[in-house]
Amino acid sequence: MCYHPNMDFHSSHRRFSACLLFCLCLMISISRAYGTQKMYIVYLGEKKHDDAALVTASHHDMLSTILGSKEEALASITYSYKHGFSGFAAMLTDDQAQDLADLPEVISVTPNQNHELMTTRSWDFLGMNLDQQPPNLDQQPPNKLLQRSKYGEDVIIGIFDTGIWPESRSFSDHGYGPIPSRWKGVCQLGQAWEGTNCSRKIIGARYYPAGLDKADQEANYMSPRDINGHGTHTASTAAGAVVEGVSLHGLGVGVARGGAPRARIAVYKVAWQTTKRVELSSIAVLAALDDAIHDGVDVLCLPIVLNDDSFGALHAVQKGITVVYGAGNSGPRPQVISNTAPWVITVAATKIDRSFPTAITMGNNQTLVGQSLYYLLKNESSSEFKPLVHGGSCSGEALNGTIINGKVVLCILENFGPTQDILPEIITNVKSGGAFGAIFALYTIDVLSSTDDCLGMACVIVDIDIGFQTATYIGSQRLPIVKIEPARNITGKQVPAPKVAFFSSRGPSVKYPTVLKPDIAAPGVNILAAIGDGYGFDSGNSMSTPHVAGIVALLKAVHPHWSHAALKSAIVTTASTKDEYGNPMLAEALPRKVADPFDYGGGSINPNAAVDPGLVYDIDPRDYNKFFACNMQKYKICNITTTLPGYHLNLPSIAIPELRRPIKVQRAVTNVGNVDAVYQSDIQSPIGVKIKVDPPTLVFNATQKVHSFKVSITPLWKVQGDYTFGSLTWHNEHHSVRIPIAVRITIQDFYADVA
Repeated sequence: MCYHPNMDFHSSHRRFSACLLFCLCLMISISRAYGTQKMYIVYLGEKKHDDAALVTASHHDMLSTILGSKEEALASITYSYKHGFSGFAAMLTDDQAQDLADLPEVISVTPNQNHELMTTRSWDFLGMNLDQQPPNLDQQPPNKLLQRSKYGEDVIIGIFDTGIWPESRSFSDHGYGPIPSRWKGVCQLGQAWEGTNCSRKIIGARYYPAGLDKADQEANYMSPRDINGHGTHTASTAAGAVVEGVSLHGLGVGVARGGAPRARIAVYKVAWQTTKRVELSSIAVLAALDDAIHDGVDVLCLPIVLNDDSFGALHAVQKGITVVYGAGNSGPRPQVISNTAPWVITVAATKIDRSFPTAITMGNNQTLVGQSLYYLLKNESSSEFKPLVHGGSCSGEALNGTIINGKVVLCILENFGPTQDILPEIITNVKSGGAFGAIFALYTIDVLSSTDDCLGMACVIVDIDIGFQTATYIGSQRLPIVKIEPARNITGKQVPAPKVAFFSSRGPSVKYPTVLKPDIAAPGVNILAAIGDGYGFDSGNSMSTPHVAGIVALLKAVHPHWSHAALKSAIVTTASTKDEYGNPMLAEALPRKVADPFDYGGGSINPNAAVDPGLVYDIDPRDYNKFFACNMQKYKICNITTTLPGYHLNLPSIAIPELRRPIKVQRAVTNVGNVDAVYQSDIQSPIGVKIKVDPPTLVFNATQKVHSFKVSITPLWKVQGDYTFGSLTWHNEHHSVRIPIAVRITIQDFYADVA
């Protein structure tokens, strides 16, 4: 009680005032403790302990100092982030969140955001939307590949890469049944890899260190464990489990998952971190292929570049395994494509409909836009203006004598050609000078993920035009300043897609010019997937390859008896050559151009169409030997010489590298759609070439499931020409089955352009 009638006035007034102050303090305290709560994410940076239990205990202790007791901390905390980084999610009032933010060891405190359920984009872009609840598969429409395949359940994907990080949430085996009985592989133990690291998700793991010197052995885990992150990224892209709420500092937020999230993973560590780069040897790949055939994998994903095509891949295909290789990262030059054997699927890389626009505001209030992965750190409620200087090319020589500490540096990289090796060096130069940030002006190419090396420094990529405007502003001001805003996410039709990525290696194949390569294109730019315990962006054909491997796994789940050639045909013949607005796909190059089959093969992969292609171009695996004479001695590279023109092989494409006179090419298609079906032909002849198909109409029924036809190809000019492109499409009201055609007219035994 604050007042008593026997007290005198002054005494009672003092007691009443003190009591009122106490009540107000109590009310404020109650308000701070019991005000409206919401979910906050508290980020603490690197872990202070290797023991996850100690990291979690430190989170409880920190929260206890704010909430007043250990019990309240335990009740408030929802997630403790303790593997890849340190942090936690907790229910807090705004005042409690502010109290936490004021602690020196806290980097940031941000409110949780709810988003529509979506992937980290690439799978939704391909039309493979994930249902929140497992669907009633019997009621799914017939073209929904993801649901019809039961998410790739029990298909086994072999990943040839740098190993895997088994603790990643993307490899949880929660809800999985027993390992398929056909699996014969092993869980090879080694450094930091116990038997428990294999699971019902990662059902097998092997590693192949032969040839590594002692220094490189010490730089790696001598086990299937991934020290580089590359293999973890590709494995989670192909077959990662569903993980909600994934992002990189809020960018690319969504649900991380693989193309076949219920598939099983078999790890074959063939690539190793060396002092210079990640390397692998042919002997390791061959040994792994040999083991994979024995182990019982269904699909092999090889996001690697080999200078030769081993016989191991051919043996795998002849054993019923689908082999998927990347085309390489040597684009946009022509004739640099790798992994071009006709018995493998060779994958190009495309961009998806996502960008990360970043506003750059000059001191004169002019705002320009680039792209970045920049985000604000703790205590940065908003961006601030910083001094802006011109660093030229930002080479060590160009920056010599230029004070860049605390400033934003403009780097003009006008001669930034196909090679991308220069950017990490430039970033190192700028960071070592203590710069706050950098604006890299270069020809528009796909290097955004390289800015990961900036590690909190504001790095923005702009094109040459914006770089010129920025340089003009610098030259017009005595004290130029600039403000860089955090990057934003934009997805959808505002970003024209797909486009063939700048780095994606292009055809034609030098080794097999009668085989059109690449076969197909898939997302490979700024793909967010697992790296260690966390998630990060990466770009390259190493990212597009597991996309196709995941889709093949889904197709195998629906059509377990289809051959490798039938699966490849379904993917190639249903691909799209248009962007989301119906315009021809573009290819990033010098300069940008309309894409052609040497950029993307059949086109951009369309998974939901591939499950029901109508017709397939099938090949008996033994037929490869009729066209290519191979030395089958173990552990020797396949020495191939053409015994018949390769364009007679029943591939879902036609490539004629030397057309001098009319020729006829034979093909056959197998009906895998409605039993009774009629298909009409539609020919788009390459420029300078006349194409005719006989017969022009195909009629299928219960007794006629396979039809052969002849394609007559006639040159209209007598010229030493270059490749031109066309297509042949079989279509009816339900299906459109398209194959690309590439033809070069010649009159001499040389192909080079001459003056």
